[in-house]
Amino acid sequence: MLLNIQTKSKAITYTGCITQMCFFMVFIELDNFLLTVMAYDRYVAICHPLHYTAIMNSQLCGLLVLVSWILSLLHALLESLMVLQLSFCRNLEIPHVFCELNQVGQLACSDTFLNDMVMYIASVLLAGGSIAGILYSYSKIVSSICKISSTQGKIKAFSTCASHLSVVSIFYCTGLGVYLSSGATHSSHSSATASVMYTVVTPMLIPFIYSLRNKDVKRALRSLFGGQL
Repeated sequence: MLLNIQTKSKAITYTGCITQMCFFMVFIELDNFLLTVMAYDRYVAICHPLHYTAIMNSQLCGLLVLVSWILSLLHALLESLMVLQLSFCRNLEIPHVFCELNQVGQLACSDTFLNDMVMYIASVLLAGGSIAGILYSYSKIVSSICKISSTQGKIKAFSTCASHLSVVSIFYCTGLGVYLSSGATHSSHSSATASVMYTVVTPMLIPFIYSLRNKDVKRALRSLFGGQL
């Protein structure tokens, strides 16, 4: 985006497009897996508070991050190699803000049936598996919160999950909307808008949302707005 603004040109080479698409898939899948890991972290913190430090030790955290990176890289490599097998005409215009997988596939001159199948199967397995893990974690969390007798305790327990739930809602609702709607409609404008939400807006919101739980940030905001927060 910065390069386009500086050069006042929206052109991108074939190699650059494939590279951009590969990096996009790596980081979007990494977000997907890390949100699931964070849901598990919240589950352990609320449902097993006395064993939290023993369960979520540095070795397990490192292993979860490593597995997330490996799966993200393997998926991006698979999709990128399959796109390389497709044939494209010259001087194509991608009706999108960047080289996204399904948009690039729609511009191919060759048959994309296998690519589409792999893309949808991977989306169901990776995104579906992560969503299932998040829903399971929060079902256990809600069950544990309901067992807390005091209202203050329930509010405190739920507040630890509010930030994560906000990011999860934005990320998955917009992300899945892009891929699920691509088969039913070819509206590039709505697809691009949803893509901007989970590729630009969500990463920008994450630091802000999580920093609101920081006491120093709250103190600074109170002094800035005259103690209204």
